[in-house]
Amino acid sequence: MRELGAEIARDYQGREPILVAPLKASTVFLADLSRALTIPHTIDFVELAGFNSAAVGGQQRIRLLKDLDIDITGRDLIVIEDVVDTGLTLNYLTRVFALRAPSSITIATLFDRPYRRLVDDLPVRYVGFTVPDELFIGYGFDLDEHFRNLPDIHLTRGSSADRSAPR
Repeated sequence: MRELGAEIARDYQGREPILVAPLKASTVFLADLSRALTIPHTIDFVELAGFNSAAVGGQQRIRLLKDLDIDITGRDLIVIEDVVDTGLTLNYLTRVFALRAPSSITIATLFDRPYRRLVDDLPVRYVGFTVPDELFIGYGFDLDEHFRNLPDIHLTRGSSADRSAPR
């Protein structure tokens, strides 16, 4: 967190970015990163939901459940994400935000899986760790809404039906 916070503070010196976290998993990462920043910043949240749309052949669609409370026009926006995987959800989110004319949009992620990316032009600028294709729990990551409260990160045994202790 200190390294990411120092890098962001250096890049945004003299500016006051808005940190935006999609609920829920990113909140723990956001809280720690916010405390590591030495520059003024604002925090806001969005909540997204995926659903299958019969109108588009059963394809996965995204909808916004909770929008920003802050006007981002002319502001620097840093989307704080727990893990960047295919990039489809973040692509949707950054396109929605771009329509509101922010000064800039970048992404900070705790975990990155660039080998799974389906979107080439995501503005992922700050990366904590590049990780393998494993399922993590703890530190905000969940398994069927369980284990978010663990103070550190664990690998699961991989099955959402298996709620046994992490390894």
